[in-house]
Amino acid sequence: MKTLIIYTTQHGCTETCALKLQQQLNNNTELINIKKQKPGILDDYQTIIIGGSIHAGQIQRKIKKFCKENLDTLKQKKLGLFLCCMEQGEKAQQQFQDAFPAELIQHATATGIFGGEFNFEKMNFIEKTIIKKIAKIETSVSRIDEAGITEFARKMKV
Repeated sequence: MKTLIIYTTQHGCTETCALKLQQQLNNNTELINIKKQKPGILDDYQTIIIGGSIHAGQIQRKIKKFCKENLDTLKQKKLGLFLCCMEQGEKAQQQFQDAFPAELIQHATATGIFGGEFNFEKMNFIEKTIIKKIAKIETSVSRIDEAGITEFARKMKV
C-alpha cells in the first residue's frame, strides 16, 4: 500500500515529525514538503497523511490550500492529519480544528497533535524576540510527542 506524507515546515519540527512517522510506517511511504515540491498524482496513493505547524496562530497557507483544492480526492483516501504546535489541551484542539476542513477531520482514520519546538537556531531575530516575550521562553525547547506519533502510526497501519 503506497502512502504519501505531505507536509510543510517553518523551522523543521513538522519535518522531524514526518520523518519519525515515515520510519514507523511501511517502506512504501513517500515524503513531500509542498513548500519545495508539488505532489504528483494523488491517485497513485491509497493513504495520504497531511501535516503542518502553527506559526503566528495559523497553519501554513500551502497546507490549507492543498486541502481545499484536493478535498474530494482526499475524502476518497485513507487519511491522516497531524499538527505540530506548542499549545496543549483545548487551545491545541482548537488550533487543530481551525487548521483542517471539518469534512477531512471527520473522514480521517487518525488525527494527531504532535507537540512542537521553539528552535532559536532557525529563527530570525524578530521571531526570537516574539517567542521570548509571548511564550516566556529564553532558549530552544522541544516538546515533540513521540508516543503520539507512535499511536498515530499504529492507527494508520490498521
